[in-house]
Amino acid sequence: MATIAYGAHGADKPVERMSIERRAPGAHDVQIDIAYCGVCHSDLHQIRAEWSGTIYPCVPGHEIVGRVSAVGADVTRFQVGDIVGVGCMVDSCQHCASCGEGLEQYCENGFTGTYNSPTPDAPGHTLGGYSQQIVVDDKFVLKVRHAEEQLAAVAPLLCAGITTYSPLRHWNVGPGKKVGIVGIGGLGHMGVKLAHAMGAHVVAFTTSESKREDAKALGADEVVVSRNDEEMAAHADSFDFILDTVAASHNLDAFTALLKRDGTLTLVGVPEHAHPSPDVSALIFRRRAIAGSLIGGIAETQEMLDFCAEHGIVADIEMISAQEIDAAYERMLRSDVKYRFVIDNATMAA
Repeated sequence: MATIAYGAHGADKPVERMSIERRAPGAHDVQIDIAYCGVCHSDLHQIRAEWSGTIYPCVPGHEIVGRVSAVGADVTRFQVGDIVGVGCMVDSCQHCASCGEGLEQYCENGFTGTYNSPTPDAPGHTLGGYSQQIVVDDKFVLKVRHAEEQLAAVAPLLCAGITTYSPLRHWNVGPGKKVGIVGIGGLGHMGVKLAHAMGAHVVAFTTSESKREDAKALGADEVVVSRNDEEMAAHADSFDFILDTVAASHNLDAFTALLKRDGTLTLVGVPEHAHPSPDVSALIFRRRAIAGSLIGGIAETQEMLDFCAEHGIVADIEMISAQEIDAAYERMLRSDVKYRFVIDNATMAA
């Protein structure tokens, strides 16, 4: 089944319109007409082969919201017309210990990514949400309960939302906890909104004085310019948890020094070069931890979507047409977006 998509045929090639094939829905499949797809920094890394292993043609996109247009014979949770989402995964082994615990993102046999993962479907690897349609196993399809006028801004929840929600939940963020969010971008702005909704005292860290008021508007109780040594020192030994969303290599010691005893700094951004090795003594003498976290399992992603619907949380977005994807990538590299681009997939028909 042919559908229109936008992707690239090489790392140095532009994003362009192309025709791709989708499988006919099997017994357990859900066919989705995609309305909106968020643009993640991972899309840029993959399509330009900044991460190894890119397979071409590459059609990115793993922040998908759309409407069910067909279901397989054995699908019971969804019906035609339902508004649904698809995130970073479309399959996993479903029999390892992690999958058994609902932690498919840590599948010990490797989950199947929404794009650039091996699949029996043509052309032999998955093709993502920069397309008019997608067919996904119903176990990896999520119910969206937000109002229809919010759907474009819901799309980034499928990656940016769950990437920040999962560690906040895992490290028990809530009332009485002092929580830092490092970086006010696509991930960080969601982290501030979610931590605030969970009832924590939220401190946003930014390198830019110009983002101070923006961070407060997102829900931060305090804002620290991390280049200001005095502002940083004022928060020494005071945080229960810090979520670091920055994907560029930087010095982690500045943030571990702000943790209380038994506090944790969790990283969700993968830098282009390794972070400088941290000062181990700062960890040992306060029993502090540096940890990492990867998106979330399907059950937790559904929990996140429901939490966001209940609390009126969506991403702050700028809508673009499919024809503007390359220009959006260049703006992303300049951090020139507040805070997530979302493709209006209806423009693919133009």
